[in-house]
Amino acid sequence: MDAFASFFESQSPSRNRWTYDSLKNFRQISPVVQNHLKQVYLTLCCALVASAAGAYLHILLNIGGLLTTFACLGCMAWLLSLPQYEEQKRVGLLMAAALFEGASVGPLIHLAIQMDPSVLITAFVGTSVAFGCFSAAAMLARRREYLYLGGLLSSGLSILLWLHFASSIFGGSAAIFKFELYFGLLVFVGYVVVDTQEIIEKAHVGDLDYVKHALNLFSDFVAVFVRILIIMLKNSAEKNEKKKKRRD
Repeated sequence: MDAFASFFESQSPSRNRWTYDSLKNFRQISPVVQNHLKQVYLTLCCALVASAAGAYLHILLNIGGLLTTFACLGCMAWLLSLPQYEEQKRVGLLMAAALFEGASVGPLIHLAIQMDPSVLITAFVGTSVAFGCFSAAAMLARRREYLYLGGLLSSGLSILLWLHFASSIFGGSAAIFKFELYFGLLVFVGYVVVDTQEIIEKAHVGDLDYVKHALNLFSDFVAVFVRILIIMLKNSAEKNEKKKKRRD
């Protein structure tokens, strides 16, 4: 009986770990790292605003396409090649990359507005909530707890790339497309957790490159948002077809 009692006493702290006080516990993150995270997420918000502006420009001028995609990749490569002390230029390149990324996603956003604007709003809110929750989970977890997932996620990403490559050559199917959507969503949601913890660990060892870190999180956010939006548009189109069949 004493053994059972000692076992339950040792397990009681883990059962009570998710209390309100534990949700406010950021003691494992130093003040320097906390300030760095604030700077990263503020820069991320600015990049999302620039991306929304890019999508709006596409709706007005129809500029989104292959050229804006290459321009976005070029800005990212240029940003990563610059030294950290050229802060203003790197921030400007990040905003330019976000603008071109928004223009590249513009056709999908325009389609969502034409079909059902509420789907676009729901997809953005859902992405923001999921991104916030998984980022908070990474911050509240023990340090380095989820970094081991990086290898698994890299393997999942390579599977997606090979599937996309095979589909473009041999032709795809609806089942493969659906698998790519849902599996890709799972992979990039996992990257939100891993990238957040990696940012924290790098900041602890002195890497305070908030522009590069914001770029990583921005890429994760866009990848999750695009997949959620496509899934919701697909479900909305299927519901509309069912309604038409019932009317007929």
